[in-house]
Amino acid sequence: MTAPRRITIFDTTLRDGEQSPGASMNITEKMEVAQALAGLGVDVIEAGFPIASQGDFEAVRQVAAAIRGGPAICGLARCNEHDIDRAWEALQAAERPRIHVFLATSAIHREFKLRMDKSEIIDRAVAGVRRAAGYCADIEFSPEDAARTEIDFLCQVVEAAIDAGATTINIPDTVGYATPAHLGGVIRTLRQRVPNIDRAVISVHCHNDLGLAVANSLAAIENGAGQVECTINGIGERAGNCSLEEIVMALRTRQDYYGCTTGVVTQRLVPASRLVSSVTGIQVQRNKAIVGRNAFAHEAGIHQDGMLKERSTYEIMRPEDVGLSKTDLVLGKHSGRAALADRAKALGYDLAPEQLQSLFEQFKALADKKKEVYDSDIAALIDDELRDQGELWSIKNYRLAAGTGAVPSVVLSLARGDEVITREVATGDGPFDALFWAIEQITGIEVVCRDFRVHSVSVGKDAQGEVTVEVERQGQIYRGRGVSTDSIEASAKAFLNAINRIAAGSDAAKKVSPYETADATTK
Repeated sequence: MTAPRRITIFDTTLRDGEQSPGASMNITEKMEVAQALAGLGVDVIEAGFPIASQGDFEAVRQVAAAIRGGPAICGLARCNEHDIDRAWEALQAAERPRIHVFLATSAIHREFKLRMDKSEIIDRAVAGVRRAAGYCADIEFSPEDAARTEIDFLCQVVEAAIDAGATTINIPDTVGYATPAHLGGVIRTLRQRVPNIDRAVISVHCHNDLGLAVANSLAAIENGAGQVECTINGIGERAGNCSLEEIVMALRTRQDYYGCTTGVVTQRLVPASRLVSSVTGIQVQRNKAIVGRNAFAHEAGIHQDGMLKERSTYEIMRPEDVGLSKTDLVLGKHSGRAALADRAKALGYDLAPEQLQSLFEQFKALADKKKEVYDSDIAALIDDELRDQGELWSIKNYRLAAGTGAVPSVVLSLARGDEVITREVATGDGPFDALFWAIEQITGIEVVCRDFRVHSVSVGKDAQGEVTVEVERQGQIYRGRGVSTDSIEASAKAFLNAINRIAAGSDAAKKVSPYETADATTK
């Protein structure tokens, strides 16, 4: 029996995933996600685009220094000296550094973006790979928009990049244009026509504009690709990227067909999904494959009958295999710190002693309010604790008055360090609007609220409410999230969370786009 082929899982949640509008993470959040990815067992973490901003550089540097004994740490760079030097500066503390250089190759990019001919593209690609290879041995090269690049020219560029020192050749479907048969044919052609292709791993990076990112990635694997680039929850530019949890579970569930395996600890998929959803503010749709709330729910009577008789009639995966607990109800107000710590660990969280103490105090307060505390309640408390660390402003207290036909009024106190500022506001269209006005007045940051959503974290009339808000300031979108059994308090926390992201100086407003020209001057 032939041993399954090992597929490298390259996670780009911290780089391409963070390019989702409003999904920028601060350094603390990036470190939390990086640690979760390392625990998940991914092979490569693309930690960021170091030249993009000082925040991106610092995040890559800290991830490179902190992650030990696990995945390679990768930094993205365009094919120019400044990018590559800056990437290496950020990566040099990594145990296993990888520099990922890219240059557009399609005719439309050559003509309208780069204004370079084919020979110039090859020369620039070779120079970039060689410079990167002077710093470390693990070099990835991506011909951007490869799916729309003429196949003869693509073969030439790939051959030249491998000769220059590239050890991984990534084939990006940058705009989500490919279909499975199309992309599979590209990979097959490269294997057949590039004479030195055996010296590099073939990778794919598929976008989901046509909803085909996972299907395209699987087709690439069928035709010889050995690495897949993906993100937790499939987040990323526009419609997102290939979803890590979907590609991993497709390979695991259909190993009989693909004959491939990964090193991912699948029981950590749901905790990783929850963490990324929390720090980005991008909720997972209920019917999302693998990690959605409905992924293992069965409501139709015929399905329920089949499940009771034999679960495999309607379930091709076990919920436990992706990190969902069979028994969700776990703790109550008499539960101790040790039980809480054990449950947090089972949910995929590794908490420091001071974090556990703070969580325990919040848990006790919650347990006094509701009889039954569910896994989802605990996860929400932990996410709140992790998100609140390092926030500039916090809610001290508030008092609200509102009624039919009356102008709402609020007295709000926010703390900033040792300083507490209080404002009384009598305005707005309802209590939420009044609270948001008060927060804006105290912080001095005015925004336009673009989206406001409330949903229940668990079940029952005493369930915690989770609020997600989306605000706009100076053309940038920011998301915030808050959780409380009091939906008004959760709303205030969510709005303030978004304000804190703005106050902290989101990297997104300062970033250089990774899709600017290779000649772009960076500062």
